Amino acid sequence: MNQLADWLSSTTGTNPDVAFNLMSSVVVILFLWAVRALALRIVWRRTDDVRRRYSWRKVSGYVSVAVGFLIVGRIWLTGFQRFMTFAGLVSAGIAIALKDTLANIAGWVFIVWRRPFGLGDRVQIGELIGDVIDIRVFQFSLLEVGGWVDSDQSTGRVVHVPNGMLMTTPLANYGAGFEYIWNEIPVLITFESDWRKAKDILLSIATEHAENLSEKAAERIRETSKRFMIFYQTFTPTVYTSVKDSGVLLTIRYLCRPRVRRGSTQAIWEDVLDRFAAAPDIDFAYPTRRFFDQAVEGKSAGGDGEQ
Repeated sequence: MNQLADWLSSTTGTNPDVAFNLMSSVVVILFLWAVRALALRIVWRRTDDVRRRYSWRKVSGYVSVAVGFLIVGRIWLTGFQRFMTFAGLVSAGIAIALKDTLANIAGWVFIVWRRPFGLGDRVQIGELIGDVIDIRVFQFSLLEVGGWVDSDQSTGRVVHVPNGMLMTTPLANYGAGFEYIWNEIPVLITFESDWRKAKDILLSIATEHAENLSEKAAERIRETSKRFMIFYQTFTPTVYTSVKDSGVLLTIRYLCRPRVRRGSTQAIWEDVLDRFAAAPDIDFAYPTRRFFDQAVEGKSAGGDGEQ
């Protein structure tokens, strides 16, 4: 190392101490790069999991930069005391000038430490919904869902969100609880329909589509309860009854995975249309007008409550 430093100093005419520091810095950077490349090569050979590869590539990059910064900084500075003195003088100015940047870094630390979401999770932050496809120091990227596209389908756009938004904006994770969500499908039938029969039909359809998820959901909720205070007693599909202006509202409530909500809704509606078409005593309700004729209805024309 000393010989290379002397050669560089004599060739470029730089100070021997500067040349030595420069050579040392180059060696450190090359060593860290080689270690990272070797680690990634081993990971690539041992696994085909895209998430695991991505995590190793990101973490190794951050660790290499941090370690390199500390070692190279130690080489060029006479000691950390001088470095800390310098850092103390400029910290106030940095905090003001780079407020948003520091907020993004704080958000990244929050993501790494608390893990409110991970790669592949479907999240909502503010009005934006999407699948997490990348996480960086200053921002994370979402494959947008919804927008001008109906239901939970992707728009194809990639949206980059500053990490600092996590510190001020509520975040919803569709899969952090127990990997399932409750979906509801309202079905409105006329008052003249046999609503009890319709309710039995809807419950049967919901059970056919979602009963197999109940046991899986119950198992997942037991695991999730170790991290969150989540309590659910019933996981089986159900149908609720209420009355609206135009008829009787029967609401199907069942469990489904976030990414198949639109598909499951379609499958259930198709079964509902088929089954109701075969039931002459059940009709869908829609806004209508009704005219009352006392003579036709058999009511007397007398007033004051007389019949």
